[in-house]
Amino acid sequence: MSSSSPFSRSLPEERPVAALWGCQLNTGTRSCMVKEDDDFLEHLVLLRTICLGAEARDELHVVAVDSKNTYGDHKPVPIAALRTLVLPMISLKGLELVPPVTFVLKCGAGPVYLSGQHLTLEDDAKYEAHKEELSEEDIGDEDDARTS
Repeated sequence: MSSSSPFSRSLPEERPVAALWGCQLNTGTRSCMVKEDDDFLEHLVLLRTICLGAEARDELHVVAVDSKNTYGDHKPVPIAALRTLVLPMISLKGLELVPPVTFVLKCGAGPVYLSGQHLTLEDDAKYEAHKEELSEEDIGDEDDARTS
């Protein structure tokens, strides 16, 4: 029996690098943005858990996500409605978002904790080509410096 990983669908030359990610939303910090890195790599935010903190009041806490849709519009979409005595935590599976993405506490005082993974798909072939290109530029700069 073969083992499968969640990345078995990715191309063989791509290798995922995962980092834990999390943020807290409350009255002082109503939004949290995961920015797009400027590194020419593919990034994903995998949201896994949204839960209320111990200090959260028994009121409705609504968390929305604001991400660019296929038409280029930004519209916040509610993804969780939590209440301390009814539903203090949810676990999500399969919610993959492409940065930049903003999580917003639409109502409630919080604290609401979000956690998941920030995934970077490193393409070994592109990375090596980019690295070689940079080293060639450095060599060209050194040659220019010597001739001056």
